[in-house]
Amino acid sequence: LNFKTMNDLVKKDLVRGMPLVEFTRDGLCDACQKGKQKKVSFSKKLESAIDEPLQLLHMDLFGPVNVLSISRKRYCLLIVDDFSKFSWVYFLGSKDEASEIIINHIKQVNNHPDFKVRNIRSDNGTEFKNSTMKMFCGVNGIMHEFSAPRTPQQNGVVERKNRSLIEAARTMLEESKLPTYFWAEAVNCACYTQNISLINQAKGMTPYQLFKRRKPTLNFLHVFGCKYYILRNQSDHKGKFDAKADEGIFVGYSAGKSYRVYNLRTNIVMESVHVVFDDKKIDGLTDEGHHEGLKFD
Repeated sequence: LNFKTMNDLVKKDLVRGMPLVEFTRDGLCDACQKGKQKKVSFSKKLESAIDEPLQLLHMDLFGPVNVLSISRKRYCLLIVDDFSKFSWVYFLGSKDEASEIIINHIKQVNNHPDFKVRNIRSDNGTEFKNSTMKMFCGVNGIMHEFSAPRTPQQNGVVERKNRSLIEAARTMLEESKLPTYFWAEAVNCACYTQNISLINQAKGMTPYQLFKRRKPTLNFLHVFGCKYYILRNQSDHKGKFDAKADEGIFVGYSAGKSYRVYNLRTNIVMESVHVVFDDKKIDGLTDEGHHEGLKFD
């Protein structure tokens, strides 16, 4: 029995034969530690020490996914800014690409005139803990923090974001009736829309507004997997009475303020602004043979 229970038995006179003494612990009991040891509980932090964007970046890699994406990727690298919860996703063919992508990402966001990356936090995976990352962080004065082995709670910000994106992508694929090999497009689209629509409860603003310092607009959003019509390229040979547009499926947004669409005629994922959407029609892809001829533009 534990000491509290034994003391209650004495004080409340619940049993007979117990000595009238107060039981106290004198050091640790080896047998109890070996027989009853449990994991440490992790309480939520009430206040954060992070007070500006890019001060701390959380990173995690999930995969390999059992189905290749359209662009032949199996892994997804997720980066989350601790202050704003603004997120970025990158897709990899193998884990050894992670270091180069992280370094390029940090160089890109460090162009911000007011904020610079000071700390990054990740698990102990070799994609994060290697000589390349160690040298880069040392040269640029970045502290790289690692979570304890088998303790994902210490990297909980990005772990929770990972779950949110995967659940959103799974739901989007189910609703749009698209095959699983569109998983990367769904994750990318989910990350984009969550950045401009979720509310950071601690700050009362969207991640986009906290990071970009301006309110996002939502009037250009469309239903993932909906039908669209895209204007054919001028270089395509067309007869006088050939169709001027191709049908396809909307699969996301690009960084260049254009739409990512899957052309059903050419089996190509392409980016364009010359698109007309029909958000009420979701036909999906019933022909699995499309995957054999998929290309990426």
